[in-house]
Amino acid sequence: MESNFKRTLILENYEKPFHRGLLKDSTYLRENKNNSSCIDNFDIELKIEDGIIKDIRFDGEACAIATSSMSISISKLIGKSKEEALNIIENYEKMINEEEYDEDLLEELTAYEDIYKQPARKKCATLGILGIKDLINKSK
Repeated sequence: MESNFKRTLILENYEKPFHRGLLKDSTYLRENKNNSSCIDNFDIELKIEDGIIKDIRFDGEACAIATSSMSISISKLIGKSKEEALNIIENYEKMINEEEYDEDLLEELTAYEDIYKQPARKKCATLGILGIKDLINKSK
């Protein structure tokens, strides 16, 4: 992915993130994730029906990397089965940790493929998606 496109994608998803705003619906699982070394703090809601992710919502205060990666993750994971979503998340974690991963599976999430060059930003890039992973694993 070309670097100018990556910057544009990150900026657009930071300024107008997908599915921002909580519903506070009792049918959603909830989780809070924060980064103790900075301001990143998300409340996350997840709705799964029949093993399929129907909705993911979030709110909170966070940097551009954390907010944009959460937004892109949400758009990538809604509509996926729990197993498909966990596979995407596993590949994303591998990419962030400089391990072999399936680039085609991640699509827009590859915008963060160079985050390893800024080790302090790894937590920013994974905060939201790891919160979603926790919720998927807690679901029945």
